[in-house]
Amino acid sequence: MKPLDPRLLRYASAARGYLAGAVALGLVTTSLILVQAGLIARLLAGAIRGIGAGAVAGSLVALAIVLLLRAAASYGSEVEALRAAARVKSQLRRRLIAHVLRLGPSWLGGQQAGEITTLSTRGLDALDPYFARYLPQLVLACLVPVAVLVRIGLADWISGLIIAVTLPLIPIFAILIGLHTKSQTQRQWYLLARLGGHFLDVVEGLTTLKIFGRAKAQAAEIRKVTDEHRTATMATLRIAFLSALVLELAATLATAVVAVEVGLRLLAGHMSYQTALLVLILTPEAYLPLRNVGAQFHASTEGAAAAERVFEILQTPPPLAGRDSPWLPARPALTAPLRLADVTLRYPGRSQPALERVSLAIHPGEHLVISGPSGAGKSSLLALLLRFAEPTSGHIEVGDHDLARIPASLWREHIGWVPQNPHLFAGSIGDNIALGRPGSGPRAVRRAAGLAGADEFIERLPDGYATRLGERAAGLSAGQRQRIALARAFLRDAPLLLLDEPTAHLDSFSAAELQETLGRLMAGRTVLQVTHSPELASAATRLLTLTDGRLSQQIAPVHPAALLAAIDRPQPPLEVTR
Repeated sequence: MKPLDPRLLRYASAARGYLAGAVALGLVTTSLILVQAGLIARLLAGAIRGIGAGAVAGSLVALAIVLLLRAAASYGSEVEALRAAARVKSQLRRRLIAHVLRLGPSWLGGQQAGEITTLSTRGLDALDPYFARYLPQLVLACLVPVAVLVRIGLADWISGLIIAVTLPLIPIFAILIGLHTKSQTQRQWYLLARLGGHFLDVVEGLTTLKIFGRAKAQAAEIRKVTDEHRTATMATLRIAFLSALVLELAATLATAVVAVEVGLRLLAGHMSYQTALLVLILTPEAYLPLRNVGAQFHASTEGAAAAERVFEILQTPPPLAGRDSPWLPARPALTAPLRLADVTLRYPGRSQPALERVSLAIHPGEHLVISGPSGAGKSSLLALLLRFAEPTSGHIEVGDHDLARIPASLWREHIGWVPQNPHLFAGSIGDNIALGRPGSGPRAVRRAAGLAGADEFIERLPDGYATRLGERAAGLSAGQRQRIALARAFLRDAPLLLLDEPTAHLDSFSAAELQETLGRLMAGRTVLQVTHSPELASAATRLLTLTDGRLSQQIAPVHPAALLAAIDRPQPPLEVTR
């Protein structure tokens, strides 16, 4: 870990102002240390010489003022450090969440959701010791030893030479210990992230685990990971304690060497009492900041390790976000055709492309149905249109414009998306529907729910639209969750509608009810639908079949029974033109 990661200053502007303030307070503290040592040396030397009470009283008052100022500087430094830490954590959290959203589901699918959650909460909270303890001591470690060394050198060059030779031993020992600590800290953080991710997965799947009698096995796995994390934490603390002992011993021996040579020269009459006292008082101050920064380094390593992972995510390039903002048709009509030209999509780490040389033209108002076996590339095609992924080769056009040049946020305003398993957040039902168009009023939300056929069961709930949903809306049936997702789509009123198996997890009665709602939603819109339901596909203008990432068939809709046979029967690859 670097003493000060420059990425922290780049991604968190609050850290820059705090660092400048910390340097200013460090300069003030350094000056007060030198003044304090001079006053104490003068008082003790004067007491030995028997100076008057008036001179002693004046020096005591000055010393008291210096001590109060030093205490105020230390207090102000810690308060400002904690405030800066809170601002920095807030900035990094916002940046992390926003960037993860920009990276999209394709990137997030390859990560552990528990790790990202732990990183944005417990991980960034560990930055408090970094700002409140480590950085202030790092500033003092850069300023105080140099100032003390110069002051002692001016008073006694021999003592200054001894300190100059022994002072580098402290950071050398600290670096050697830090290199060993780094691997332990990274292992500790890895185990904490693994524990958080595994625990989240177990909690989400607890019902399934209980049904299949695997709950105890997972509890044992969590216990195992917890013990590993505890062992790694104790190993890190053991190194921290041993490092403090090594640094204290080195500083104590160096101070003893200075004290011995000063004492011998004082007895021989080669040094005055005031100079000797000044050297003896200032010598520990030269080593103290270096010892403290070594000790605080270990207290801040967890937060620094978490921040390093945050920086790795922030430096992950998102899909092409669009370099300009060309014309897009006004809502709710998408009058320009949507074309895919020789589009290939290859995910990192996979040998086979998810989509290979797909060419397709989608005309305004057209209703296309995509079928194919699992893993054929249907969801990947939707991911391209949603801008969750970018083509590895080929391009997508909207009219005469390259889709890659349109900002993703602007393009998504023209899309309504209903996935297989819509996510409902912990909040009210009204708020979940309003996500379709943030800022919509209660009247618009109710109207969208009515069009989706969701108003009846919502009104029967105790608090109606204000009913609070738990995590993943466990209290609602699959059909009710889908209707809320459809209400979002009605509220969005987007010209391009993407449907990903909206009736896949419903019983036949619920699916039949939902089909009428889908018919109302699809009217007057351009629709791209992934489905295996012949009833839903019968209204399509074209049926597309994907096989192993290739668009192998385009046929017109037929009778549902014949259509079902066409879906299930493998088709020979055909050349598809734009």
